[in-house]
Amino acid sequence: MNAQRQQRTIRLAALATTGVLALTACGGGDDAGSDSGPVNLRMTVWSGAPEHLKLLDGIAAEYRKANPNVKSIKFDVLPVENYTETLTTQIAGGKSPDLAWIFENSAPDFVSSGALKEVKDDEDVLPAAKEIWQQDGKLYAYPFSTSPFGVFVNTDMLKKAGQPAPADLIKQGKWTWAEATKMGSAVNDKTGKTGIVIRDFDYKAWDNLATYWDGWGAEAWSAEGKTCGFDKPEMVQAMTSLHKAIFEDEAMLAPGTTADFFAGESAMTVTQMSRASLLTDKFAWDFVPLPEGPKGKYAVTGQAGIAVLAKSKHADAAADFHAFMTNKTNAAKLGAYFPQARSSQLNAAALAKSNGKLSEKQLSDVVIEGIKNGKVKPVHIGQAEIYAGVRSGLDSLWKPRADVQKILTGVCDAIKPQLEQ
Repeated sequence: MNAQRQQRTIRLAALATTGVLALTACGGGDDAGSDSGPVNLRMTVWSGAPEHLKLLDGIAAEYRKANPNVKSIKFDVLPVENYTETLTTQIAGGKSPDLAWIFENSAPDFVSSGALKEVKDDEDVLPAAKEIWQQDGKLYAYPFSTSPFGVFVNTDMLKKAGQPAPADLIKQGKWTWAEATKMGSAVNDKTGKTGIVIRDFDYKAWDNLATYWDGWGAEAWSAEGKTCGFDKPEMVQAMTSLHKAIFEDEAMLAPGTTADFFAGESAMTVTQMSRASLLTDKFAWDFVPLPEGPKGKYAVTGQAGIAVLAKSKHADAAADFHAFMTNKTNAAKLGAYFPQARSSQLNAAALAKSNGKLSEKQLSDVVIEGIKNGKVKPVHIGQAEIYAGVRSGLDSLWKPRADVQKILTGVCDAIKPQLEQ
């Protein structure tokens, strides 16, 4: 193993809190790839939603019919809040799963460390969707979810607050963050409810704020990952606008509070289409693209990959199931909840067949356009250290009268060493 690969392995070790992880490209477990005799596969996932598990179990059952040597395929649900830490701890402790979902923010670390087995490529998948899962021309995870962010809207709540529907503003070319902020403020003033929630941010998961700051043309770091972007004018402007929306306009969820859009507690929420499963008939709703920022229209996507672990005790069988699970037919099934970045499936009519909640227009305007033109949330090798540094640096921003420029300069000072490695 060369020195560069060793350094990458050490970076991945920071993903866990229990010490250095033995994730290397020097080979899998002692019996990795040995599939003689009965095979029991385990795949870690972070969603325990009944409809998701039913879908996965159905694909597994179909596979097992044609592969009787595979006695079981278990989908092991790990808590989403510490999913990556738990997964890497399992690998370090010699209890690696055979397959795993991988978050986009840890993709560079997993791919570069050699922790993943190369998987079959597919030309039907858009090249941009595979970018963070590749190294040296080889693919190490299938991007099973390339999910654009949009805005779910409680149109009943907006109407009650005397505010226009975003769909009407889109037709007028007026669906902007400035307008959305005014609407959110009016909702809070007239109904006492929260106007806007960037779901899953919760003043911790800062990378979800890319759904906001990208509208200003801001970026966490440069394309090559060496230069910090938090102290640049575009980011300062975006974060100043966000800070004002929270603390002065009271248009957005305040620190230390909660508001669940799907329970009718906010007028708008920024999230992905998979959340549509949480919708009920309690109120009228819509799903629209992100508002325009000063730089115009933009789209942001979250990604997740399905990978085969190099330390799997049944790596060959796991790879075969991986190929089956991600073929065109099963990809279409996964697309009911996890948007597929496949050329053959970027069709609103086809997507609507497996997405009963969303209309063809919603799928076309938010999902298809987002997949084609969206930018993936910030990713970087050594993400765990960088992520912690940014989160810590931003803590003081979430208070009234914060000095935005000073705080963002401090964020860059904190993560500069990691970016330059």
